[in-house]
Amino acid sequence: MKRKSFERVARVVTSLHIALYRASGGRIGGSLGGLKILLLTTVGRRTGRARTTPLGYLAEGSDMLIVASNGGNPWFPAWWLNLRESREAQVQVGSRKLAVIARKASREERERFWPRLVDAYQGYATYEQKTTREIPVVILSPGRPDSAESAG
Repeated sequence: MKRKSFERVARVVTSLHIALYRASGGRIGGSLGGLKILLLTTVGRRTGRARTTPLGYLAEGSDMLIVASNGGNPWFPAWWLNLRESREAQVQVGSRKLAVIARKASREERERFWPRLVDAYQGYATYEQKTTREIPVVILSPGRPDSAESAG
């Protein structure tokens, strides 16, 4: 599918998913297969507007692991580009909302977490085979930043 067509279809599906998730406190749209779904809200790096994306995640203690796969497409998802610009974001898990700080997993962390992520959602392995770019694993930690480190 061409990028523009993919983006149009994805926008419609995403908008519906977000609306159902918010209206039901995550009861509708809160999981896909065995993977739990959160709503990630970032600030658009060009527009400055809030942008929300439903994403699969795994809990790792108080952190959440998400994957910037973009379906295996050759370009990074906009939410990841936004997080690289500003590490601060908000997540909604069920009806609970919290501020988070994002960072790209180190190579060692990615190697440790990737098999768990693939076990939770086999599509990640397919996406990795489909693209030549490294698919980032992103760690979301509760709280506000206390340093000027970049996301990645």
